[in-house]
Amino acid sequence: MKTFLKMIGVLVLLFLVYAVIAMLAFGNKYHYEKSIIIHAPKESVWQQISSMQAVNRWNPWLKLDPGMKIVYSGTEGQVGDKYCWDSKNDEAGAGCQEIKELVPYQRQKTEMIFKKPFEGEAVSEMILYPEGNATKVTWTMDTEQDAMMKIMRPVMDYQMGKSYGEGLDSLKKLAEQ
Repeated sequence: MKTFLKMIGVLVLLFLVYAVIAMLAFGNKYHYEKSIIIHAPKESVWQQISSMQAVNRWNPWLKLDPGMKIVYSGTEGQVGDKYCWDSKNDEAGAGCQEIKELVPYQRQKTEMIFKKPFEGEAVSEMILYPEGNATKVTWTMDTEQDAMMKIMRPVMDYQMGKSYGEGLDSLKKLAEQ
């Protein structure tokens, strides 16, 4: 029993050391990005990212709850195009995403307001780069993180990579049709 308690004590100590290091080492600003090459012209890709309804055809988080409540507002494909979601599933949570900037065939910028399971704000961009007959799509997210979220950064990186990868793969399939 003493060996087991020592092991638990060592694990707790290691976690506390990691937590202190993470809070000191990681800055407050969090940036994530992932890219994919889509074998389609930027005009085909643009059709899939230029409105919130188009984005939601490949949005990986909508798959988390098929019964998610979604409400659209604003003019589709214009700055101010917005949707709000509310899910009973804590992974999907609740919030709103609104287009803040559109540069046709080049980039789309949105602001996200998260209400649950955690409150927060983030900015996301989808940037299109011509690559010969293909288009490179880079999807970014920027946000501020409090001390507790810094501790979770490796888990967040993993989850973001998984979700962004799934979303970009779905976007690729739609744009290459």
